Amino acid sequence: MGALSDLRVVDLTQVLAGPYCTMLLADMGADVVKVERPGGDLIRSNPPFVDGPEAEAYGGYFQSVNRNKRSLELDLDDPEDRADFLSLVETADVVVENYRVGTMEQFDLGYETLREHNPSLIYSSIRGFGDPRTGETERQGQPSFDLIAQALGGVMEITGQPDGPPTKVGPGIGDLFTAVLNAVGILAAVHHRDRTGEGQYVDTAMYDAMVSMCERTVYQYSYTGDAPGRRGNAHPTLFPYNAFETTDGHVVIAAFSDGHWRALCETMDRPDLAADYPSGADRLAERETLRAEIAEWTRPRTADEVVAALDGSVPAAPVQDTSDVFDDPHVRARDMLATVDQPGADERVTIAGSPIKLSETPTGVERRAPLLDEHRDELLESGASEAADGERAGGDD
Repeated sequence: MGALSDLRVVDLTQVLAGPYCTMLLADMGADVVKVERPGGDLIRSNPPFVDGPEAEAYGGYFQSVNRNKRSLELDLDDPEDRADFLSLVETADVVVENYRVGTMEQFDLGYETLREHNPSLIYSSIRGFGDPRTGETERQGQPSFDLIAQALGGVMEITGQPDGPPTKVGPGIGDLFTAVLNAVGILAAVHHRDRTGEGQYVDTAMYDAMVSMCERTVYQYSYTGDAPGRRGNAHPTLFPYNAFETTDGHVVIAAFSDGHWRALCETMDRPDLAADYPSGADRLAERETLRAEIAEWTRPRTADEVVAALDGSVPAAPVQDTSDVFDDPHVRARDMLATVDQPGADERVTIAGSPIKLSETPTGVERRAPLLDEHRDELLESGASEAADGERAGGDD
């Protein structure tokens, strides 16, 4: 049994931020019921796909962040479907949605309404700019995606080469980091409810999450009055802490401490550099000169040769692509590549595993993402059974 196996989560989310949040909960054992609008989650039809007669039931995007969940298709405009949804809410611990502000209220299914049906309910929302209940702003109601959050939150302005344009971070961190924070908020609310019996509203905004993630820029601007800019792979206050070219790619070297700096210079057979630049301030002042010196040493070597030379004395690593990650024994040993069935295909596919490791209640990928409405019978029948059990228990009192 997972650590959260006693929790039922009604999941109204779609695309990435919300599904990733509820995926984390599902990986830890929560019963996540993915309530999908007619036609299903928008990303069911997103590629890539594998070959097979019915393999386009969904693609890799949907498979990756919706494993370990059950699916139920409901039209919240339909009175019967709305009643089915409320029956799920009555036995749920958590409801999660990532609609625009006011959408659930249009169905008369906002937090206040659902709380009437389940007073201890934890209601969680992920939006671009948060919910008015926790702080009203003029941006609320505007659409937002990862790109918008990264731009507004300052991520793009500090990402990329100094002479290049603002650059989006590769992974959708505007969605993913917000999702992680929201999961933390949900678990905090569950803990509070366990102590008090009181449910509450949990709200996480993508813009807020990006400001939090860029914490370094906040204090730098406060302390110096200068807005940080792009530094490529360099660090604003540490050196060496950068990527360096090799014959077959790049390595990163993090030798900013005095001890690691001396070890790097010893490996490079450059005791003069250790003597001439003994402190972090000395190295920062001459970072461009020293970067060239280190690059001159790494450039004629392979990435593996550089890492091997520094192994055990200086933090260093090759810059890997995804094929390298698949081949890395560490990744396999840590169960970070999970293999699941792909409906309609004769092959299994690989998705990222769970990074949250628990010794007594292990996490994991137990089942593939669901087909649309795959679990209707078991969910609605179990809901009716639970309601009947509740009525019988009430009558006995």
